[in-house]
Formats: sequence, C-alpha cells, structure tokens
Amino acid sequence: MSQTADQPNVEQVPGDVPPHRYTPALAQQIELSWQDRWEAEGTFHTPNPTGRLSEGFDRVADRPKFFAMDMFPYPSGAGLHVGHPLGYLGTDVTSRFRRMDGDNVLHPMGYDAFGLPAEQYAVQTGQHPRITTEANIAAISAQLRRLGVDHDQRRTFATVDPGYYKWTQWIFLQIFGSWFDEDANKARPIEELIAELDAGTREPAAGTNPSGRPWAELDERERRTVVDAHRLAYLNEAPVNWCPGLGTVLSNEEVTPDGRSERGNFPVFRRPLKQWMMRITAYADRLLGDLDRLDWSDSLKLMQRNWIGRSTGARIRFGVNGDETTGSGSGETIEVFTTRPDTLFGATYVVLAPEHPLVGELTADAWPDGADPRWTGGAASPAEAVREYQRQASRRSELDRQDAGREKTGVWLGVSAVNPVNGRELPVFIADYVLTGYGTGAIMAVPGEDQRDWEFAETFGLEIVPTVERPEGFDPDSGAWTGPGRMINSANDEISLDGLDKAAAIARVTDWLVARGAGESTTTYKLRDWLFSRQRYWGEPFPIVYDEDDLPVAVPQSMLPVLLPEVDDYSPKTFSDDDADSAPEPPLSRASEWTTVELDLGDGVRKYRRETNTMPNWAGSCWYYLRYLDPGDDTQMVDPELERYWMGPRGEGDTGGVDLYVGGVEHAVLHLLYARFWHKVLHDLGHVSSEEPFRRLVNQGYISAYAYTDERGFYVQASEVVEKDGTFFHEGKPVNREYGKIGKSLKNMVTPDEMIGAYGADTFRVYEMSTGPLEQSRPWETKAVVGSQRLLQRIWRVVVDEQTGAVRAADDVEPAEATLRALHRAIDGVRDGYGTLRFNIAIARITELTNHLTQTYGAETPVPRSVAEPLVLMVGPLAPHLAEELWSRLGHDGSSAWAPFPVAEQRWLVEDTVQVAVQVNGKVRSQVSVPADADAAALEAAARADEKIAGHLEGATIRRVVAVPGRLVNFVLG
Repeated sequence: MSQTADQPNVEQVPGDVPPHRYTPALAQQIELSWQDRWEAEGTFHTPNPTGRLSEGFDRVADRPKFFAMDMFPYPSGAGLHVGHPLGYLGTDVTSRFRRMDGDNVLHPMGYDAFGLPAEQYAVQTGQHPRITTEANIAAISAQLRRLGVDHDQRRTFATVDPGYYKWTQWIFLQIFGSWFDEDANKARPIEELIAELDAGTREPAAGTNPSGRPWAELDERERRTVVDAHRLAYLNEAPVNWCPGLGTVLSNEEVTPDGRSERGNFPVFRRPLKQWMMRITAYADRLLGDLDRLDWSDSLKLMQRNWIGRSTGARIRFGVNGDETTGSGSGETIEVFTTRPDTLFGATYVVLAPEHPLVGELTADAWPDGADPRWTGGAASPAEAVREYQRQASRRSELDRQDAGREKTGVWLGVSAVNPVNGRELPVFIADYVLTGYGTGAIMAVPGEDQRDWEFAETFGLEIVPTVERPEGFDPDSGAWTGPGRMINSANDEISLDGLDKAAAIARVTDWLVARGAGESTTTYKLRDWLFSRQRYWGEPFPIVYDEDDLPVAVPQSMLPVLLPEVDDYSPKTFSDDDADSAPEPPLSRASEWTTVELDLGDGVRKYRRETNTMPNWAGSCWYYLRYLDPGDDTQMVDPELERYWMGPRGEGDTGGVDLYVGGVEHAVLHLLYARFWHKVLHDLGHVSSEEPFRRLVNQGYISAYAYTDERGFYVQASEVVEKDGTFFHEGKPVNREYGKIGKSLKNMVTPDEMIGAYGADTFRVYEMSTGPLEQSRPWETKAVVGSQRLLQRIWRVVVDEQTGAVRAADDVEPAEATLRALHRAIDGVRDGYGTLRFNIAIARITELTNHLTQTYGAETPVPRSVAEPLVLMVGPLAPHLAEELWSRLGHDGSSAWAPFPVAEQRWLVEDTVQVAVQVNGKVRSQVSVPADADAAALEAAARADEKIAGHLEGATIRRVVAVPGRLVNFVLG
C-alpha cells in the first residue's frame, strides 16, 4: 500500500462520530470564534503605566511586569513554515502563563521589512518594494493570528513605516552627534568635545588632524574635518565586499565561501569605497565585560567573545629600507600587532594584506637584480605583480582566504623592512592570508612557530629560524612548532630571551621595544567598525546632506523623517557584473529632484546634496524593542517613564532589558552586537535607563524534516514523494531520503496552514511544544501530530459529554485522595515546565493527569469541578482556544487567559508511601512499601514480613540489622 510521505494524516474515525466530539472541524470553529472575540474585546491589550495606552492599568498596577518578545520576522513571500512558529509559540506559552500567574505581560510582534529580497523582486518586476512587503506582512500576520498568539496588535509596526524609521534616523543623528571619551569610557555629545577643544583643555585625538597644526590655528573647514573624525558615525574609505552584479556592498554574511553573492550568485570583490561607518570598536571592552551580567547561554556568550576577539600583545614598528634607485618606501614604517613578541627574533619576512594602505607607497619601481622568480609572480615589475595579485585577492571571500588548507600565494613588493631586534632585512610581501580586518593588516612572519607562515616560507624559499625549543624527536620538516618550550636563538648584545618561558620573554622583549621607541604593549580586537552604507533603494535614507565643502551636515529633527522618494528604476547600476573596478550608482542618485535640495539649516537657504546610500537592514532591528513600548508616540523615540517601567534595572548590578528574548542562533553575533552597541550609546546619552537591551536570551532549536534527492543529487518536492514498502519514489523514480533543516532549498517545507487545516491550531501548538525543550532542535514527523490531537480529545471528554454536549464537571463530587495527589503533582510539574521553557515536561504532566481522570471517572461519572477547572487552566497556555471554550462551558464569563494559574498544595506533593530496598549481606533481595515516615523498627518489621526475605532469613543467624528510614534495610547474616 502506498502513501504520500510527510503529509497531514488526519485520524480516521468511524461513521458514527459522537455529535459533540472534539474533531478538527469543531476545533476550527472554536478557534476562529475565540480569535474574533479576543480581537473584539482587546483581551491581550497590555496597559502601560502612563500615556495613551494606559487604559486599564489600575487592573495590573500591583503586578510585576514581564516583557517577552521574539526576534521579529522578515516578511518573506513564502510565509511561515512549521519551523518558524517554534520560538513564537514558546514566547506565547510563556507570556500566557506569566499573565495567569500574576504578571503584567507585554508580548508584541513587528516586522523587519527593509532588505534586499523585496528590492530584488522590485528590480525583476518593477513592482514597488512596499507593495510586496505589505502583502507579505499581511500574509504572515494572518498566519500568526490563526496560531492564536497573544500579541498586543496595537503595538505592531514594520521598520518600513515612516513613523518608525523617523526614529531610526533620529538615533543615527544621536550617534553622529556623539564622540567616545576614552577617559570617561562613554559617549558624549559632540558639542562638549568642541567646547573642550576651543577651551584648550583637550587636543584632537591622534590621526584626526591631518595638518598637525594646533586647533586654534585651524580654519573652519579644517576644524569640521577634525570633529567629524571623532564622531561615532563617520565617513571612511574602507575595503568592502563590492558586488557589481547587485550594484551594492554586501556584508560578510551575504557572501559565500567561494566569493559570490548569496543572492544571485554574482562575483564579489574586495575594493575600497567611501562609506558610513559606526565606531563600535570603541565599545569593545564594554560589550565583552557586560556579557558576564547577562542571562545568556555560555555558547552564545562565547560566540560574541570570539567575534569581538580581544587580544593582548605588542605593536611593533619595522622601518622600511626601500628601493635604493627610486627611494620607494624610504622613511616608511610598517606596524604589526602580534600576541607573540617573544618570537620576534624568528621573524624572517613581513606580510601586508593586499588592501593595506601602504602597499602603493612601498611598492618598488623595479625588481632588484637577482630577484627570486618565486617572489615576483612572473611579472615584469613590482607594480604589475601587485596589481594582478590584488585583482585575484579581491575575488576571494575572507572565509576562503582564511582556509587553512589553501595553497599560500603572494608577491614581493621589492622592498625590505628591518627587524628591530637584530637588524635583519626582511622582505615585504603581500599575501591574501593576511586580512585588513585584524590587528594592523600586517604581520611579522615567524615560520618556525606559525603553521601558515611555515607553509608560505616553504613555498617561497624563505629562512625558518626556530625560537622555541622543540621536544626531543620533533621533525623540523613536519611543520611549525606551536607548543610550549623555552626560548632559543633569541639574543643580541643588549637583550637575551634564551631560556625564558613565554610569559617572561614577552614581558622582557616588550619592555625593550618600548625603551627604544620600537613598539608598545597594546590590546587589539578582531571586531571592526560597522560598515553602515548600502547602495540600495529599499532602506532607511540617511538624515544627512552635504554642503558646498562636501562635508556632512545633520538634518534637524524637525525635518524627520527623510522619506524615500518614488523612483522608476530600483536597480543599482554598474558597468559590468564582474568588473571589480566598477563604481556603484545607487538608485537614489538618479532621483535628481530629491537628491539636490534647498534647505534652511540655520544660516539661510542654501543648496545641499542628499546622501544617496541607505542604511543596512540591521538598523531597524537594532532598537525595535523600545518602540514596542508605544509605537504611536510621534514626539519621542520612547517615553523615559515607559522605558524605566518595562526595561529598567531591577536593582544594583542589574543591566535591565527585555525579560525574555527568543530567536535563532543565526543572529547570535551581529544583530545582538549591533543592538547592544546602539543601546549603550543611548544609555550614555541619557535616553534609556537600562544598560543592555536583552536581559535574558534563548535560542530556540531548529526543526528538521525528511528531504529527498533524485539520482542527480537534486532535491525534489517532499510533498510529492510516495512511500511504497519502505522505498520512496518521486514521479515513479526512487529517491534517497535524508534529514535536513526545513526550508525552501531542501523542498521539504510544511506550512502551519496545512497542519491547522488538518488538525486545528491547538493540536499544532501542542505538538510543536511536545517535541522537546525550547532550546533543543528536533525532528518533524507529521504522522506523530495525531498523538497531540488525541490528548486534546481526552481533555475535552473530561469536561464535555460527547453524546449530549453537557458539562460533566460537578460541584458536589469530592475528589479522592489519589486524584488530589495526581492533580497537585501535575500542577507542580506544569509550573516547572512552563517556568523553565521545557514545555514538553508540562505536556507530560498534563497527559498523566488526563489519563488518571479518564481511568478514574468513566463516561457516565461526573468529574469533580475542583479538578476539571485546574486542568483546563493548565492546558490554557498551550491550547488556548480549547481552554477558553471549556472555561466558558464551565460557566465563566471572563477569559481564561486572565484566570489565576493553579497553585499546588504542598501536602499533596509529599509521598505517603516509599519503596525501600531490602538487602541480605549487601545484596538487594526485595523491596517493600512502607509509610514515608516509617522509623527503623517499622522498616525492619516490614522487611521480615516479606516472603522473599523470610526465605533468606530462615535458619540463619542474624548478626546485625541496618535500617535507614526512607532508604534501605540490610540484614547481615553470620
């Protein structure tokens, strides 16, 4: 017999279905009815303590607050598959439980709606991205409503709403209008920096004053340039992932390991472009340190720590000898950062990243006589070799460049640098295994102690000088030695590291470098400043214009939002899809009437040019949790009183923030780092009281399902696969079955709509929550959903007579002790399951109680109301529509969502009897059941009365009896 694989398989029932049975059809009817009622009555409207959403706060004024939220979805046209609701249902069950348990619960939802997918669809079809986006939002909103989630719909918004991105632009202006005071370790308004510079109490930071003249001698334009270089949001020419085929810059996450765009599979190049940057690196230490104060998993914290990548070591300066003929490179200095300055004596060459800004200045005009052909790349001149190598490197992604298994490549610049500890001349190469994104973008290569350097040295015939003592038997041809050992080959006339261990050697050589002005101890980070520009249409416009000096000027708050103009063509323009040297032409640059504008910014009407890049889609998701507090407030980003109520610290040492934040681990790094950075800036400037945005964070697991591949290895639609005698077929041909994460690429999507149509939303909810703790990944098995359906049918039968529809609960029926014990154990277990996000545990306890009631009270026996009502309330967070219907039939007018959650009585949790092991000469021979409070004498008496034990004791000499109440009895025989 054949059957379509992985499709809803509704339980087949006899033709004589009882008229009041809980069927999928009845479930649909109940669910739609209650969803309409919730909306009409505002059941889940959460009152604020003040402002326009404060109606009804008196009802909850004495309750503690609880703010739960999800990482909000991007409104894809494909809608939700069954993997998406896992987190949404987890927060819904939690928020419902917390509301019933006495909290004032805020559980909102919004949409992260700017981004490349809608824009690419607009490029292909000509349809405005807003139309596509709004249609997708409507579809997903309908799916979430059908799931019965308890979102306060009054607080819903999308990042594309002008009333929302007005405040995204406002936050950008706060960051643009700030600088980071290293002495105070916080952001301060830029006006305070200017005042200190004017007063002479502060000098411009290193690298911000190209002229080198005192502040007082600078003209107005020079002063503005110095100030702009201090800002937390600043313009900088930086190497970026440039994708000509998409006409935009891409983040690292949007580039595949083989150096192509994730969307469209276009070539991606590394090239310098002038971009907006965010100075997130100024907050690196705080972003690291405050992780310890957050209720996040250790693995999540580790990912953040690794991304920030704090390293302590030394910055060392290598003077460049240059080309004797042309003087190229003379007087230049290469700075490297190393965590192992103790190995400096083993440095035999220097490597720059291909994009390093010094490459052009250091490259010699001609190869010296006798240049090693391995070093020249076969080029006629260093400039030609460098140009070709840079072109090749630009086609490789950072992941590819860091692949340890890749063959090492590079070219010599034709110059040498001088090792400060021994005067040795070190050839200077560029190689793509060195990245601009770490340290200084340059390394001192120590092939004796670094495997990548060793491989490069072997390829290019460079000397390898060991500086760490090798263990006996180590083969010097096998590679670098990266283990511990005493220092060797590390001495000059002034300093010797020989015989020292690593720590002592680092300290000694660093002191020596500092004393000679050749280096200093320093800390560096893998974290780079945040590239904040995109050459796209569908994003937030920058609230920035440029004046006649081409310097950026902030648009005043009164002119926000800066709205996106209408355009005829949404596609960025480039000369070629694979031309690394092509330049971007953002769609907004062609909106000439919008781009050039006359404004009065305080000094009369002048002509300005608008910024034509847009913000990345990360911007809107950096702060949306704050806007949930009152999305209709047009006067401020957030009311400080509301922020203190919902987000404020609970006490000394607490960071404050959202009480429960749930989302996928794919956002474990960048989204969270960016949001934390923005929040800390807002905290420094006094706009929020909380130091962190998310106090507790949980990553929900993935849901996997069967996927099928044909003989070519291509995925086929799982819904079209047929199983026959244990073999799987697609269009009559056999296919292979495997497990994979549910999604479009594996063609194994199952939608909530299918499951709800077959079983009802409550059955779907219970099944998803029954498959494991929230953080755990789990398989999807459509056929197993019927088990959750049967559980809800049994709960229905506990309360409702399937033949008559009458309520079976009776006030005058007293529960037996066994039922009371089963009830209160269930309450205790369900509370624990909900509180720890182990919803499967709660479902197991509900199942046990339901089975007990089904077995104890037959179809004709009334069920005690004092047991039926707690059961209904316990199932409410999981199956809210069913609970509402049963609660109503039990005679209650109000929603069960606001009914108090049952509390277990401790006396019914205490065991009345316990099983005690009985041993003879230390070996367990039997078990006896005794009262939980039985003393030693009672234990011994019960053990002697046991037939098995009596047989072992007959005729034997009992030397000693050990009786431990509640644990064991041991007869020691002679």
